[in-house]
Amino acid sequence: MNQFLALTLCTMLAAPAWSAPRTVTLSLPTMDCPVCPITVKKALGKVDGVSRAEVDFGKRQAVVQFDDAKTSAEALARATTDAGYPSTVLGGTK
Repeated sequence: MNQFLALTLCTMLAAPAWSAPRTVTLSLPTMDCPVCPITVKKALGKVDGVSRAEVDFGKRQAVVQFDDAKTSAEALARATTDAGYPSTVLGGTK
């Protein structure tokens, strides 16, 4: 029993080491004014685990770097949708 508890504790402590920085590109087709990127960037910045968000109005895209132990691409898309700008993940995460 003690060995099981020790193994469980070690696994829990090592879990953060398994996370990896990821980059995802989100398509934001309804972003139709020059001020929209500000709102999108603020929404993405509020998501725990986001380290960088760059929003391109011309391409109607956002490139986001995040910690996959704290959030996911789906959560990022949900954040932009909740801010009024539905998004979809382009090509998966890197």
